[in-house]
Amino acid sequence: MRACVLLVFALSSAAGPISAGVTAADYSRAEQLLAPNAEQLVLNQVDDIQWMPHGGFWYRTRRARGLEFVRVEASNGSRRPLFDAEVLSRSLSAATGKRYAPDDLPLQAAEVSSDGRQVTFDLESRRWECGTAGEPCAERSSPIANEVLSPDGHQVAFIRDFNLWVRELKTGHEVQLTSDGVKDFGYATDNPGWMPSARAVLLWSPDSKQIATFQQDERGVGETYVISTRPGHPELKAWKYPMAGDEVIPKIHRVIIDVERRRVVRLQMSPDALRSASAWGYSLATREGSLADSTWSADSKQLAFLSVSRDRRRVQMRIADAMIGEVRDVVEERVPTVYERGAENWRWLERARQVLWQSARDHWNHLYLYDAATGKLVRQVTSGAWNVTEVIRVDERRRQIYFLGVGREQGRDPYFEHLYSVSLDGGAPVLLTPENANHQIAMSPDGEYFVSRYSTPQTAPVAVLRSRAGKLIQVLERADISQLLARGWQPPVGITVKARDGVTDLYGLLYKPHDFDEKRRYPIINAIYPGPSIGSVQGRSFAVARGLGDDHSLAELGFVVVQIDGLGTPSRAKSFQDANYGNTADNTLPDQVAGMKELARRYPWIDDTRAGIYGISGGANAAARALFDHPEFFKVGVAINGDHDLRSYTDNWGEKWMGLLDRRPDGTSNYDTQANQSVVDRLRGHLLLAYGTLDDNVPPNSTLVLIDSLIRANKDFDVLVLPNERHEPVGVSRRYLTRRYWDYFVRHLQGTEPPREFRMQTPDDERAGAAP
Repeated sequence: MRACVLLVFALSSAAGPISAGVTAADYSRAEQLLAPNAEQLVLNQVDDIQWMPHGGFWYRTRRARGLEFVRVEASNGSRRPLFDAEVLSRSLSAATGKRYAPDDLPLQAAEVSSDGRQVTFDLESRRWECGTAGEPCAERSSPIANEVLSPDGHQVAFIRDFNLWVRELKTGHEVQLTSDGVKDFGYATDNPGWMPSARAVLLWSPDSKQIATFQQDERGVGETYVISTRPGHPELKAWKYPMAGDEVIPKIHRVIIDVERRRVVRLQMSPDALRSASAWGYSLATREGSLADSTWSADSKQLAFLSVSRDRRRVQMRIADAMIGEVRDVVEERVPTVYERGAENWRWLERARQVLWQSARDHWNHLYLYDAATGKLVRQVTSGAWNVTEVIRVDERRRQIYFLGVGREQGRDPYFEHLYSVSLDGGAPVLLTPENANHQIAMSPDGEYFVSRYSTPQTAPVAVLRSRAGKLIQVLERADISQLLARGWQPPVGITVKARDGVTDLYGLLYKPHDFDEKRRYPIINAIYPGPSIGSVQGRSFAVARGLGDDHSLAELGFVVVQIDGLGTPSRAKSFQDANYGNTADNTLPDQVAGMKELARRYPWIDDTRAGIYGISGGANAAARALFDHPEFFKVGVAINGDHDLRSYTDNWGEKWMGLLDRRPDGTSNYDTQANQSVVDRLRGHLLLAYGTLDDNVPPNSTLVLIDSLIRANKDFDVLVLPNERHEPVGVSRRYLTRRYWDYFVRHLQGTEPPREFRMQTPDDERAGAAP
């Protein structure tokens, strides 16, 4: 069991008189609303939608009696169990020698074959496969991680000793495809600096005969380090981690490998900077490890891909000849700040010899059509004061695009995503999801049907099946949150406040305790993530918890908690998101202060003389900065694993939102003002800094630099160290961290002593019978 260490550089007495106003019973009630506990109370919610051959699909849902897998015929919406739970429980019990009830099968992370005939899952460190028609369960070897399956299902590609290999699944025969890969110059390696992995990043051709990938050149790139905590000699982990302003950053040499001939074709172009045009833009890999910025032609003879400049102001769509590596440029976009989301929304329309492109050149994210042969603009496909957020599908035969958009429906929350269709040949978009809610879409592979799960932060999800034209076929499920409400969960209140300019509307959520009394005055806590890739609210679908996962819980301890998406966050106009470009120190904090003060004027039960703030990662940077830049307003802050100086963080992030580092002749730079350690002398309130010693996203050095500066400035502050934890602490450390910052807010905002050493527990602990 991992322990957590509290280092207190200076303990400050609680503001105001100390009383027994917050009890262990209050903590216990708040604990029940943490995400791991509260999520178990939502029934009939549709999860894990998987489309099957011939138009059907299945999904998983939780009933009062346990998990249930449902199969649906898309043509008419008819439903039936994917398998007989009684039969499956008998098969599993017979194979394992342990009794499993039909309503308690261990299938939380099960995988179902495409035809629905086998279900595979892990149980007590062993992997099992059971036939859904009653075939005996059998133990199977676990799949080897980080391998990429070919489209024909016959072989997998993987990395060994910095080179790329393939293995035939039927025979186990292995073939080495490359031989010149070496340390720091390997093939298909996934290391953008932050959170490196061992997966292979590549894209098989449709005919399974070629692989598109790259040789990643990290020679000369700087390193970062983390150290384990254990008796005796600790273990040092070092890896390549480029930072903003580094002279040398990783470059990718794009290649196409002929698998049968073991021939490497190098594309005839200069190496690309390791950059992606996706919204996050860290890695070139999708979640499945596929090469995210590339796509093959149907005949496997050409590869289309994106090249992104180091500063992300120039993006090129290119097409390469797979046989000889010749590359031609097709579409190019240059922007004054940053280009993003292009990796999700561009499409090579091979049949029409056209390219669908995304651009915010007219102040909003919209779609444009280009001629793939000449690179000339054919037409702007969508327009108006609203944004395209994601292209779901392009039907070349019907010349139709299916996409998600925000802000188009008047009178609705401008962050609600709706599904639309529009013709490639022009015309107005057609709304396919009429409900006034946020929509999550799962479209069938043939584009004939889609499942829409719609909800709001206040209303439970409803899942419906519709035709591609939007016709309702079946209401699949209506989520039941009655148990959640009975536990004391309260829907957040949607709020609208003015930005710092007094003109621009900002949107957010407000959380109150279940026993809210408008005659009381409550301290207010801001749960912040300042963007620019996402905001504090982080989506408008229903969720039992947001942000750090304890907004409802924290309110239960006698606080009002708010989340506000300020200037510099996405899904609004381009100028809205670019408001803080080159000035990340802003952190939307002037908007947060303006919004919280407005709420206090509007609601006399908010006491903004007792204001706190907390966050993780970029939110931690903002939480600490709030106490430095606005000490007259924020009295308490909690900053967890913060990137307090972008010069100590991945270049992918800092250079995206601050621009390239410019070192001036006098020794200053354009990055100086964003560094939190440069303003520590302004600290007056209570600041708790927390970090994990194995954080490979934001290395601990970022927090340690800030700690060093605080010490030199002779400032009082507190530090919580989480040994052997990464960026998002889990298990014992996560619960301990939560309890400690709950204590911190209770003690310093309420002037009340919290219950001593309250012990938290999760459902997993209870099932295992283990103390946390």
